[in-house]
Amino acid sequence: MKLLRLALRTLRREWHLPELRTLAASLLLAVVSLGVVATLASRVERGLLASAAELIGGDAGLSAPQALPPPYATEARQRDLAVTRSAGFPSVAFAGERGQLLDVDAVDGAWPLRGTLELAAHGATSAGHGPAAGTVYLDHRALVALGLGVGDRVQVGGQELTVAAELVSQPDGGQLFALAPRALMNLADAQRAGLLGVGSRARHRLLVAGAPAAIGDWLAWVKSRPLPQGAELVTPEQTQQRMRNAFDRAGAFLRLTALLSALLAGVAIALAAQRYARRKTPEIALLRALGTARARVFALLLATLGALALPAALLGVLLSWALAEGAWRLAGATFVHVPTALPLLPAWGAAAMGLAVLAGFALPPLARLAEVPPVAVFRASMARRVRRVDALYLVPGLVALALIWSQSGSAKLAGILAVSLFGVALLAALLALVLLWFARRIAPGAHPALRLGLAALARRRGLSTVQATALSLGLVALLLLAVVAPALLEGWRRELPADTPNWFVLNLQDDQRADFTARLQRLGAQELNMLPLAVGKLAAINGKPVDQLHFADPRAKEWADRQLRLSWTGTLPPSNRVVTGRWAGAHPPDAEVSVDTMWRDMFALKIGDRMRFDVGEGTLEATVGSVRQVDWSSFRVNFFLLLDPAHASDLPHTWLASFYLPRGHADALAKLSRDYSNLSLVDVDALLDRVREIVAQVGGAVRWVLGFSLLAGGLVLAAALATSAAERRHEAALLRTLGARRGQLRLAAACEFALLGLIAGLTAALGAFGAGWWLGRAVFRLDDFVPPPVPLLASALAAAVVIMLLGLAGTRKVTRTSPMRLLREG
Repeated sequence: MKLLRLALRTLRREWHLPELRTLAASLLLAVVSLGVVATLASRVERGLLASAAELIGGDAGLSAPQALPPPYATEARQRDLAVTRSAGFPSVAFAGERGQLLDVDAVDGAWPLRGTLELAAHGATSAGHGPAAGTVYLDHRALVALGLGVGDRVQVGGQELTVAAELVSQPDGGQLFALAPRALMNLADAQRAGLLGVGSRARHRLLVAGAPAAIGDWLAWVKSRPLPQGAELVTPEQTQQRMRNAFDRAGAFLRLTALLSALLAGVAIALAAQRYARRKTPEIALLRALGTARARVFALLLATLGALALPAALLGVLLSWALAEGAWRLAGATFVHVPTALPLLPAWGAAAMGLAVLAGFALPPLARLAEVPPVAVFRASMARRVRRVDALYLVPGLVALALIWSQSGSAKLAGILAVSLFGVALLAALLALVLLWFARRIAPGAHPALRLGLAALARRRGLSTVQATALSLGLVALLLLAVVAPALLEGWRRELPADTPNWFVLNLQDDQRADFTARLQRLGAQELNMLPLAVGKLAAINGKPVDQLHFADPRAKEWADRQLRLSWTGTLPPSNRVVTGRWAGAHPPDAEVSVDTMWRDMFALKIGDRMRFDVGEGTLEATVGSVRQVDWSSFRVNFFLLLDPAHASDLPHTWLASFYLPRGHADALAKLSRDYSNLSLVDVDALLDRVREIVAQVGGAVRWVLGFSLLAGGLVLAAALATSAAERRHEAALLRTLGARRGQLRLAAACEFALLGLIAGLTAALGAFGAGWWLGRAVFRLDDFVPPPVPLLASALAAAVVIMLLGLAGTRKVTRTSPMRLLREG
């Protein structure tokens, strides 16, 4: 208790010291930056999961090729969960002489349990549930294709049903696009019509909804016993995984911004702790001379640090909650229909990580401070004598690595950041040492002010190196956040421009291509991309039947058993890039195949391997001539396997196409679908909207975190420049006593800080460029991403100027104070 009172008294007495305030502010920013992002990310994830639950129509469920046994529904009802059953299948509807293939969902009256079934009838739109017996809901495309309106009769599965309403939107199992026009009918009608009997192509679903704890218990019960043959769980997480690329990128952006701002705060903590330890040295030496044990001195330092840290961490938690709630209210319009409670645990986790950062970065200088010998009271040099290499100085690096690892969520992201920051620190230290070596040789003949500045750097070689390294680390983090992260976000956004293909066409025949293309052009379609499609099977690799081969990748056997979709083209598709080998062109002498990188890795293929395919009644053997990197996010027609047209064009095939068409052409597309009854038109607008929505959310979160990061960066600059303030003040007093003018001292300080800023700025620009290039390709999968060099260089030079101006501002008080007072303070 005495120790705590002494620590509080010490903290109250020393609170005016800038070092302690910097420590508190740095910890506060570390907790706030991590806490706000963690809280927002958790809330956004909950909102996305709730939104995904709206997509599937319930909180969880089961899907199977046959009706699910009654115990699954019984077990759910015993846990007070709502239950609904449905089944999806293709069926042809007839109205008079017209027929149309439909994507039918047969549902009961309770469906949907989550989300909204939006219906239109007689000019009014309303929400509803499954259709009553004897009725059906048809979407707009189906109504146009069949020439029907609300109240008309249609035949589905041999039954005459009344069109009760137009189907506007529905929970769709997370499919996000439909292969055919959609219809909703009553589940009992489908059962009476025999559409769900043995041998049908129906996929049955049982969905449940209720309290999260009850849902978790039901899922645990389901997982504890064998599922029916072909059955699989239906959960919001699985729906979310259908857009894994977008969600992975979003998570990487959020983690990267929070992590960099926390590391910035850690650098400021380390610098402030180092300066605080230097200031406390005389006091600790006096305590040691008066007989205070080393352990008690160290305990007092830790208690003082704890008395400072705990209130700052608690305030950081409260600010995290307040700012996260404010950000959610400002930017949460996306989830206006998804009320999610403010998650409290992420901010407490951020506080724990912030305290770990404080302990890791501040512990080494404070531990060494406790080792100050009593004789340092009489000889100050004894306090600074070199001791053995201490393992404590590894703690900040280990803490930084642990923080990177825990927050990155990716070994690749963690490795890139760790290597990049270590490289920046090493390069900055080497440049500083080279500059100091060079300074000793040019100083004698330089301008007096420059000579003074170089001499000041050379005298404090260790401090100058630490300052340059800390400034470089701070600046590289700021440049990654302020320049590289927005460029990465813009690169991601450019992947989905306004004219990204939003329609796919399946089963187009050779004799239909010309007329179909002309009709699309008259509608105003753009970005038309068309490739042939042949269905085959992989038969052998290098003469060995594929079913006799063993592959390390477990996916290989599954893919080898599948039907393959093959295509061919003489020109490299725009969203493809050859990474190994050469593109075959239109007329190679022997048959060649180009494989995607996933296939290369999955089947351990290399250039020159022979692959045999069974297509229709014939076979085709081709040599692997190239490996391609495919941009699957381009929404163009792409294939894992591309053959050359000279040897593949005679294979039986149809055509697959993608194109962009602005919204508002539903009637024209429905007529097109009716005129070409064999075609399947696939609308992917919903998927594109969801991905663009995620990009917008991430952009807003990055802007929020950037504000905290700029504050943390300012703390790093202030702490780094203040590291040598005491020495500089004493030197200025001596120079003033010897007759130096204020202008000379200011010019010397300007030269000193300009050199430090130049080292830090150039090193940070190089580090940010390299790290950004690496992150763009390895983590965010933007193969053509190059960080903008001009903004990076301009920002680095601007940072050098800012460092010089801040340094001059810090020395302004020194140059205006009388030499006698400065000497007394020194």
